[in-house]
Amino acid sequence: MDRYSFSLTTFAPNGKLVQIEHALAAVGNGSTSVGIKAANGVVIATEKKTGSSLVDVSSLEHMAKVCDSIGMVYSGMGPDFRVLVNSARKIAQTYIRTYKEDPPVRILVKELAGIMQEFTQSGGVRPFGVSLLLAGVDDRGPNLYQVDPSGSYFPWKATAIGKNMVNSKTFLEKRFNGDMELEDAVHTAILTLKEGIEGQMTEESIDIGIIHTSLAAQDTSAMPAFKRLTTAEIKDYLSNII
Repeated sequence: MDRYSFSLTTFAPNGKLVQIEHALAAVGNGSTSVGIKAANGVVIATEKKTGSSLVDVSSLEHMAKVCDSIGMVYSGMGPDFRVLVNSARKIAQTYIRTYKEDPPVRILVKELAGIMQEFTQSGGVRPFGVSLLLAGVDDRGPNLYQVDPSGSYFPWKATAIGKNMVNSKTFLEKRFNGDMELEDAVHTAILTLKEGIEGQMTEESIDIGIIHTSLAAQDTSAMPAFKRLTTAEIKDYLSNII
């Protein structure tokens, strides 16, 4: 097996591309991220981990806004995430310039997954060491997608990636309800992260992003907007839970 582990474009005898397995291991070493699709929106949340207490956590960005109606979060390698955020924003802006509206979530996900897949069959490159959760609202309603280093992508009702993925998914399977409102989904996301977080959970140690469908329901000319919660808003949620 070892002689195949350094080649991205050569299959091992068992049918695996070993470098993709290594990329998934990098994802598994990353911060836990959670996504939940509610009846009226989507929430994504992640733990903000640092290697030292001296790091200014307010400067860390584990979550990004791609366009008005789509946001994304990652588990894995931060530098790889920055590259994919830039790619996603270029894809979104190209679509907006052509069609004068935000891209459907599935279109953006497909294009982004295509970029990640190219890095699994080209010489001189390596797979991206991140998995992504993309949250957005389009003509099909709320959407939650996961994209893996292989370029595979899946729609989810609720999922988790990163270090505590297995336990988080088990927790979500017990707590998820397809009829839950966005407020309940935010609380569930926080509780899911709390199950595996090391130390005390504070408003500085997690990041939460939401997108709500109610704006479009009230005004058909308005589009739902992805929003990262402020530390004050996260503190309010934590005060109701902890």
